[in-house]
Amino acid sequence: MCFHYALGVEVKALAKRYQANLENHIDFLPISHSNAFNYGKMPVVKENNVIELLNWGLIPNWVKGIENAKKMRTQTLNSKSETVFEKPSFKYSIINKRCLIPTTGFFEWQHEETKKIPHFIRLKNSEIFSFAGIWSAWVDKEETGEIIETFSILTTEANEMMAKIHNTKKRMPVIIDISNELDWLNPKLNKTQITELMQPFPLEEMVAEVCEII
Repeated sequence: MCFHYALGVEVKALAKRYQANLENHIDFLPISHSNAFNYGKMPVVKENNVIELLNWGLIPNWVKGIENAKKMRTQTLNSKSETVFEKPSFKYSIINKRCLIPTTGFFEWQHEETKKIPHFIRLKNSEIFSFAGIWSAWVDKEETGEIIETFSILTTEANEMMAKIHNTKKRMPVIIDISNELDWLNPKLNKTQITELMQPFPLEEMVAEVCEII
């Protein structure tokens, strides 16, 4: 799965990379390790290349009550591409609310007997690249009326390299090639077109290194 990643660049570098609209003046510092289980805010690229800060852990708009919302997000940090069109938590967002999750690399652990060896995985030719994501806007109707926007990272079957590293579940995040990023954000795509973009990324374009976790 994908619960740990880095984004080691400034906001201006993100804006340049995605030719993005920064009208909302987001404030973000480089981060060496974003842990999903902190449910923190991370930059997300939406339709029309707007960058916003969203909380990790998707809350569907039909969830009732803040306690149910908090529980839901523990189960929606990732969404499996193979079932995303079927799951009630994700099926609206995959059609209507796709996004890009900028990253400079992600962490995965290789299991060897009693050891867990952390690896940092990045792309050879792109400092900043994109996970496929979906997002949702949830309203706390019972208490504050606050609108909380959240995201989930899509995962797929691991390629050969990632299967050796993530050798328990053999999954990897869906990485959208730069040439397909605008397609992923296109709200007019149908199910077949979306599915074609959710494939394992070519291993020959990736680099994995044993690392220390900060």
